[in-house]
Amino acid sequence: MYRSAIYPGTFDPITNGHKDLVCRAAGIFERVLVAVASNQGKTPMFSLDERVDLARRVLADLPNVEVAGYSGLTVDLMRQRGIKVVVRGLRAVSDFEFEFQLANMQRHLLPEMETVFLTPKEQFTFISSTLIREIATYGGDASEFVDPLVVAELRKKRGGA
Repeated sequence: MYRSAIYPGTFDPITNGHKDLVCRAAGIFERVLVAVASNQGKTPMFSLDERVDLARRVLADLPNVEVAGYSGLTVDLMRQRGIKVVVRGLRAVSDFEFEFQLANMQRHLLPEMETVFLTPKEQFTFISSTLIREIATYGGDASEFVDPLVVAELRKKRGGA
């Protein structure tokens, strides 16, 4: 039996879809580590510290969820933390190919790991951090898709209070 799982991602910013998946994982596993990746291949809107802080505040009501930032390979963090299950979200069929390749590569690097794919509630299937950043950049209202804490931080980034 696996008691812990890791849910890695960039979370730039964390969305209601992310929270939905964390809640689902928290109902399955005794402990869930939300691992916020520094992801040097991307140029995030929020710094790693800001993304970790936002995720901690948004997920504060889930007692068995921990949030931590990291850099490097997810499998290395899994080894360090003694976690053997990674949770990944599938919003649409288009996500499957990348997630399938990623799961197989990670299993090659850490043979004892398992990947659990979860699907969000229907109302969250079209939400992505990329779309949220674009909405916010152009002054749109993203409040339906993210926590009010995130809305406030998006407004700050845009320069509006």
